[in-house]
Amino acid sequence: MRLLNVQVVLDWENGMLHHGLPTNVFEDFDDKTATYAILSHRWEDEVNYDEMTGLIKTNEYYGNEVRQRTGYKKIIKSCKQAVQDGHRCIWIDTCCIDRRSSSELSEAINSMYRWYRKSQTCYVYLHDVEDTVFPTRQDFHRFDNASGWPEWFSHGWTLQELIAPKQIKFFNKNWVFIGDKEGLAMMLEKITRIPFDVLKEGHIPRRLCTAEIMSWAADRMTTRVEDRAYSLLGLFGVNMPILYGEGEKAFQRLQVEIIRVSGNLSIFAWNPKGQFHQLW
Repeated sequence: MRLLNVQVVLDWENGMLHHGLPTNVFEDFDDKTATYAILSHRWEDEVNYDEMTGLIKTNEYYGNEVRQRTGYKKIIKSCKQAVQDGHRCIWIDTCCIDRRSSSELSEAINSMYRWYRKSQTCYVYLHDVEDTVFPTRQDFHRFDNASGWPEWFSHGWTLQELIAPKQIKFFNKNWVFIGDKEGLAMMLEKITRIPFDVLKEGHIPRRLCTAEIMSWAADRMTTRVEDRAYSLLGLFGVNMPILYGEGEKAFQRLQVEIIRVSGNLSIFAWNPKGQFHQLW
């Protein structure tokens, strides 16, 4: 598991590091023993792994260009919050995965639910929330790109990022703290249809059928069609190879794997409207 060293990042930002000196922005850890914060967000103008590692090695022009991006500012704000909360490292999906490596990407996607689950704190950045309080009602005027709620709640990947972490802190677009998962559990249930006890406990009870879990993802969207399946792997406790380009076959493979692992056929009772009925 590759983590950002938050102090190195902040030292670079504050001009305390010099070009050419051996400095590790990233550190590799065993995810069984690592302690870290983690970020959950919607992608914008992001900074990737190669760009992050190159920051302290490249010329000033390149560094300034990267530092102007929204994604870089998120990294800095996340690192500052991590330091404030006493964390030495943070995991951010945009820059902690070298997506040029298909094997590394596959490992990360299959491990992501576990990584969010094992984090000490998850920071949820709501880029379209300007108020200093968490939204309490649907507002299609303010959140016109989603279902009347912040866009984060309509994204496929953020479903597992809401359920898995034990502790979540929500921040608005200016990085003002607006609530935590425990205190907002009832409101989160209203927004997502995820039962209160699942949100409070951070795990999915065996009593819940596959169709009900699948219904939580019904209204969520992903940029790539395959990610509708890949983003659900951790929720169902299954693993499978990541094959971008397979299209809808990814979801078919997911269904087969869920049945193979759990034997639960209720997945066939699910429909795209987020409703399900008993098969017998």
